[in-house]
Amino acid sequence: MSEVKSDIQIAREAKMQPIKDILTKINVPDESSAFSPIGRHIAKINLEYLNTLKNKNDGKLVLVTAITPTPAGEGKTTTSVGLSDGLNKIGKKSIVCLREPSLGPSFGMKGGAAGGGYAQVVPMEQINLHFTGDFHAITSAHNLLSALIDNHIYWGNKLDIDVRRIVWKRVMDMNDRSLRSININLGGIANGFPREDGFDITVASEIMAIFCLSNDLEDLENRIGNITIAYTRNRKPIYAKDLKAQGPMTVLLKDAIKPNITQTLENNPAIIHGGPFANIAHGCNSVIATKAGLKLADYVITEAGFGADLGAEKFLDIKCRKSNLKPSCVVIVATVRALKMHGGVAKDELKNENVEALKKGLVNLKRHIENVKKFGLPVTVAVNHFIADSNNEVDTLIKFCNDLGIKACLCTHWSNGGEGTKELALHVSELCEKKETKFKFLYESKTPLFKKIEIIAKEIYRADEVIADTKIREQLKNFEEIGYGDLPICIAKTQYSFSTDPSLKGAPTGHALPVREIRLSSGAEFIVVICGAVMTMPGLPRVPAADSIKLNKSGKIEGLF
Repeated sequence: MSEVKSDIQIAREAKMQPIKDILTKINVPDESSAFSPIGRHIAKINLEYLNTLKNKNDGKLVLVTAITPTPAGEGKTTTSVGLSDGLNKIGKKSIVCLREPSLGPSFGMKGGAAGGGYAQVVPMEQINLHFTGDFHAITSAHNLLSALIDNHIYWGNKLDIDVRRIVWKRVMDMNDRSLRSININLGGIANGFPREDGFDITVASEIMAIFCLSNDLEDLENRIGNITIAYTRNRKPIYAKDLKAQGPMTVLLKDAIKPNITQTLENNPAIIHGGPFANIAHGCNSVIATKAGLKLADYVITEAGFGADLGAEKFLDIKCRKSNLKPSCVVIVATVRALKMHGGVAKDELKNENVEALKKGLVNLKRHIENVKKFGLPVTVAVNHFIADSNNEVDTLIKFCNDLGIKACLCTHWSNGGEGTKELALHVSELCEKKETKFKFLYESKTPLFKKIEIIAKEIYRADEVIADTKIREQLKNFEEIGYGDLPICIAKTQYSFSTDPSLKGAPTGHALPVREIRLSSGAEFIVVICGAVMTMPGLPRVPAADSIKLNKSGKIEGLF
């Protein structure tokens, strides 16, 4: 039996093509006005060039989502890459559009976000580390605003900012729990007025959400200006534009906003751009990247973070609402392993066949299928194959979907690349070429804010009620009164269950959705509803991935996946 190669081994053995050759495949001319190369295998597509494509017809948009995440793994990114390669295998021009990985998880425990096996985007090491510096630019822009706030207070505080009501924290792209809550401006009068502050991770920054929802530089600047940074003693909101912060912040982001293009292992184009958290934000790649892909290819495969209850719902109700994007179909990724965990099997027992546990766990997949259908979109299931899956288990899963009127395709892209997703690719193309979908949002923009929360809780999570105290309800009414009633809702809760209790697997019902806190993201233009304990600055695990990451004597990275 041959040795199973690691992701990084496979990536290093890839025969990458020059980025100009990848761009030629999607008819991007080899001109300096069209793209800016960053090394040999990465480039940024210039916005001026994308503007010349405005009158070109769009391709078909395919959303890849998944069942509720488990430690067994689901593989949305791997499946997205494999599906795009599969579409190219059957003669379709396809681009995969993904999020950029965060450094924090790369050195923590989650790992990277470049796919796996023979369904990866490359150069994998650069993508998972600093890539093109977009996250550093976002971090700098965010912290510039933080510095301007404290500087304004130091020099007289003409805006009458209440230092107890500053809602803008600082950020860094690393897991560091010690910075969640800190005191700043210590050391005497020369350093300013002491106050409480804290750090979030960069991917939780509202700048990141704005970056990924903006249509162009002008839209980006306007949204940044509308960020609520603090309140006066009379509870009057203070905005970033009150500090004239939107201009210099946009300057820091002028190059980052250009979409990054790389390639898959099979030398097909991949656009990787932006990466907001999928709980505190909407968890999708940038609107600019997605729209660029739709102008450059016949099919765009993109993903949304976590399971469909969080990722797909936010993709459809927030990203699509704000950008006028309309998916043609949805692919739900499922694994036998994860469904057995939803059926009660412990992680160390997953290698053993257990059809009964699989049948119990299939209620989770069924719930996600039902939920996606509420948006009027056709659905198919990608069964991401693992070597320990038995034929009986795979057949049970496929038959279950067939009985629901849903085609499930066994996918072996991890081991076989695009060849392993040809059946899925053919079915996806069939769904996309059918008559136009009857896509609809889960709720209307004019629906009251609390009612929007109830609709998501009852329709998607199957909760019986939403629990919110008087203070929360009054905040929502205040948001409506000052003009934010039309904003969509961004629920922040555990990704491990339909409920707010991560231990409730499968498809729980009869639970409540307790609202702990609400936050106004007036620049990104959504209301964050925090349910349960949600961390905006993760911590490193007891044994972080960083422990095994190093340079070997040849100068190559070891321990990175």
